[in-house]
Amino acid sequence: MADDFSPKSDFLRVLMERGFVHQCSDFSGLDEKALAGGLPAYIGFDCTAASLHVGSLLPIMMLAWLQRTGGKPLPLMGGGTTRVGDPSGKDESRKLLTVEQIDANKASIKRVFERFLNFGNGPTDTLMLDNADWLAGLNYIDFLRDVGRHFSVNRMLTMDSVKLRLEREHELSFIEFNYMCLQAYDFVEINRRYGALLQMGGSDQWGNIVTGLDLGRRMGTPQLYALTSPLLTTASGAKMGKTAAGAVWLNADMLSPYDYWQYWRNTEDADVARFLKLFTFLPMDEIARLSALQGAEINEAKKTLATEATALVHGREAAEKAAETARATFEEGALALSLPKVPVSAEEIAAGLGVLSAFVKAGLVPSTGEARRQIKSGGLRVNDVVVTDERGALSQKDFEKDGVAKLSLGKKKHVLLSRD
Repeated sequence: MADDFSPKSDFLRVLMERGFVHQCSDFSGLDEKALAGGLPAYIGFDCTAASLHVGSLLPIMMLAWLQRTGGKPLPLMGGGTTRVGDPSGKDESRKLLTVEQIDANKASIKRVFERFLNFGNGPTDTLMLDNADWLAGLNYIDFLRDVGRHFSVNRMLTMDSVKLRLEREHELSFIEFNYMCLQAYDFVEINRRYGALLQMGGSDQWGNIVTGLDLGRRMGTPQLYALTSPLLTTASGAKMGKTAAGAVWLNADMLSPYDYWQYWRNTEDADVARFLKLFTFLPMDEIARLSALQGAEINEAKKTLATEATALVHGREAAEKAAETARATFEEGALALSLPKVPVSAEEIAAGLGVLSAFVKAGLVPSTGEARRQIKSGGLRVNDVVVTDERGALSQKDFEKDGVAKLSLGKKKHVLLSRD
């Protein structure tokens, strides 16, 4: 990142002051294009699951700021590249999905973008693309002749996505080796079809993106640009988007708005200021005020972060409901019936639902082994009573209050098992 570069465009100024920028192929050239207005830019999203997770939130925010500063966002669904699988950051091949699975995931993923971006036919309105439109019908021989001849295998072997896999002596399939060729070709095709001049992505995509710049130069496109964001970890070194219970999904049917709110509420103190800049649209002066809070007052900044981040993904009403549920649960000690609910049948309860299985069913722990470990450290509670017997079971008595049993992991994670 060019610390001595002073941007003239709102686009680069906002992204740099809020911490989005890691590398850029040409700061001055990109700044000039952004200053002219209407900058078309894209970021690719593969369709490997029915929802994106919070690790994809940063690139979505970059597209949102692009639009807010006069650019044209072109989110790209990887309907074609998902059939190949991106080897970046992976020690083994991704599971190949069927076309039907990819299409279902793509349809599910699209919903989250409507929360952040304005779609339409205007010069800065969002247009969602799908690289299956041009990749699925490619003739392999023609592609090798017209596009493949521009790639150097020697250079491809130096890319991190390839080099790291080979250094660890992990298998890299031929289909994965082709991924960077397809991603580079995307840039050329999107420029030709939609005028895109900029591709953005995480810093792990730098090699793939600049390969697209080089391919564009060789195939006669106008000057193209690359901009990457830092790969985010928490202050303690943990990867963004993962918890003990699994991924932090953006779709409400895969993670409740309350659990999403709690994820942000549990942000480490050292991360609050950075996350307010990256994951909210709050003005910088308000972020400075919140970031200056010390001691117990920093919890107010965390609650603001949680509510603002949740409002962007799930809407303001759901965010405020989650905040109120948390307040009633933690500050009043009430049994908030708006906590996430997981149904359990009367037959399961009558048969004696094992406490280990109950916590797995509630999604508070990923396995019965983890439940045992939590019991030994006193981390699990049923109706606010610490669980001490791993052979114990829930009974009808545990569901006497409002037909629910409150399961808790630590002090901050709660789920209601709801009797059908």
